[in-house]
This record gives sequence, C-alpha cells and structure tokens, in this order.
Amino acid sequence: MAPIKVGLMGYGFSTKCFHLPFITPNSDYEVVAFLQRAEAPSDKSNVEPGKHCTVDYPEAKHYRTAKDLLADSNVDLVIICTSSDTHCEFGEQALEAGKHVVIEKPFTATTAEADKLIALAKEKGKILTVYQNRRYDSDFRTLQHLMSLDPNPFGKITEFANHYDLDSPPWANWGAKTPAESPAGGMMYGLGTHSLDQTLLLFGKPKSVTAFRRVLREGGADDAIDDSFTIILQYGGEQKHLIATVKTTVVSPQTKQLKYWVRGTNGSFTKEGEDVQMDHLLEDNMKADDSRFGVEPSRYHGTLHTKKPLDDSFEKDKTGVVFTGKITSQTGSYMDYYRDLAAAVRGEKEVAVKPEESRAGIRIIELAQQSAKEGRTVDWSES
Repeated sequence: MAPIKVGLMGYGFSTKCFHLPFITPNSDYEVVAFLQRAEAPSDKSNVEPGKHCTVDYPEAKHYRTAKDLLADSNVDLVIICTSSDTHCEFGEQALEAGKHVVIEKPFTATTAEADKLIALAKEKGKILTVYQNRRYDSDFRTLQHLMSLDPNPFGKITEFANHYDLDSPPWANWGAKTPAESPAGGMMYGLGTHSLDQTLLLFGKPKSVTAFRRVLREGGADDAIDDSFTIILQYGGEQKHLIATVKTTVVSPQTKQLKYWVRGTNGSFTKEGEDVQMDHLLEDNMKADDSRFGVEPSRYHGTLHTKKPLDDSFEKDKTGVVFTGKITSQTGSYMDYYRDLAAAVRGEKEVAVKPEESRAGIRIIELAQQSAKEGRTVDWSES
C-alpha cells in the first residue's frame, strides 16, 4: 500500500522532537513537505542539524508559506505544529484544501473555533484529530489497564489527582509579562491540555468546574498568563462521589514528581515520575522503534493498595486486610499514535483521538478561566 504523504507546518521543537521521530520509522508514512518560513541556506555544508528542514530532509519540499504547502497535491496529511493562535486558521485552510489534519495541542483557543473545524471536517469528509500524545504515556496506559480490570482493584473511585508539575524549567519565565487574556496562553492551554484530556477520557465531562490560577515564576506579573493552576472537577449521577483535581505548577522542587493519585472504596494507586520517552529520545539518543524505547525503569513503578490483590506478589499490611504491591508499567509509545492514525486514514478503524474529545478539554479551560476570574464554581455547559 502506498505510504501516506505528510506535510508538516512548522519546524520547531514540537515537529523535530514530538512528531518526526515517531513518523519516520513508520513505513505507512512518507514526509514530503515542510513549511518553514526561514529561507533555505545557500551553503548547507556548515549548517547544524536541526536548523533547517532542507538540511535534515533534503528530499522533501520546502515551502515558506502555508498557501504553497497546502497547494501541493502530493500531500495527503497535514500536521500543524505552528503557534497556538494559528491552529484554527491553518486547520481551516488545510481542510478546505482537502487534506487530513493533525493539530498540535491545544486544539484551538476557543470552543467556537473547535466547532467550526469539526463541522468543516465532516463536510469535507476528512480526518481531523489532535495530537493528544500523552494518552500513549506509560503511566497513563498503566492506569487505564488497572481501571479496565474485572474486578476493578479500586472499587468505586472517589478521588483522582492528575499532576503535571515541574521545577523551574528553563522556559519558566516565558510569557512573564504576557496578559492573561492572550489567546491560548498559559499552562492551562499548555500542559493542562494533556492532563485534562486524560481525565476526561477516564471519567467524562464533569458536573461543575472550580479553578484557581497563579503566577509563580520569578518576575511574572500578577495579571500575566498562568504558570500554575488547580482545576477541581465535580461529577454527578453514578459518579456523584467523585472529585478530580487537575494540577500544574512550575515551582515544585522535587526530583520525582507526583503524577497520579487514585483513591476508591477498595483501593488506591500512587504514581510518581514522568513518561520516559523524551528522556530516551533526547538524552539516550534511542530510536523510537528500539524495543527498549518507552520502557519505564522499575524505580518509577506505581504502588497499588487494594483489598483485591492482582497476584501473589502482593503483601498484607499489619491489619491483614489491605494488600500492597508494585505495578509494572505499561510501555509508552507515541509511535502507536501514528499507527492508529494511519489505520484511520485508510478507513480500517475510527480515529483514536476524536476532535470532539479535545473540544471538551478546551471547554473545561474556558469554564476554569471563568471560575478563577469570578471566584466561584461554574456549572458545566457545552457553550
């Protein structure tokens, strides 16, 4: 079967580290074009790798405008890795040009923009999806696995905490003076789009949203875009006892950050550390199709406490009732995102990340911003 011809819009960190390493090993794809506004160097002999697409991918076409890339009839699939405020504009243009479209997170700045793109994709009969790659993280796959077991080791889940915390990363001062009202700005639209997507996938839409936003980075103005936030989701119906907390802070001096904490009527689960795929790629120079790629070391394995042990390796505590054991993490694989996408483009299965799901994440951010601004809990609404 002929490979799916890919055109990537943007040649920054996202394209080079979160997409190309997981596309190029896959024979289902062929990278044929890039949008990079910078002019191609006339002398490529002294240009460092990663500076320009014409140096790294000399066989692919180089376009300097979106119009020219989208006019290329050889491109089947467009992956949009440009700045957040261009996602809707370029997504609309790509769909109008008859391309399948992947949009980096955040999907859009508003649900109105998301609705426009979803409707257009249906009209054109093209796939529209969002790069929610953190669904393919090791720790999230592990949590999904535990929740899918019968019997469920947690019983009825009553509390869930989903953290994505960092300790003063080098880019922490970015946006220190950027106004809070800037479209798709701040950590809710950044790291929050991952955590919210995971939480929605596990539990669905909440009954209400309560949020707090903070500016903790050094030199950050009080009215700047958020770098730290807490979003509390309360549920109704059969999940009326569930409270989910989604949290990010860029000031967290801790080596192994808390990732998940789950508490239910029969058990609990705690998980620390972050998915290892980026470490394997950037620090270990490991290829994404290496059998070791995405395999988490045992020191990061989560701990399950449950009245319903999974196997004989669990130990009773002093009461003789609760069982405790380490849970071997599932393998993380962003390559699986692109495997799933190829199957969807070819009509073999439904698209894994539906745009309506990412739209719900954007809606929570809108409600969270309203809650933080007004200092109150806001009921869920679709618009």
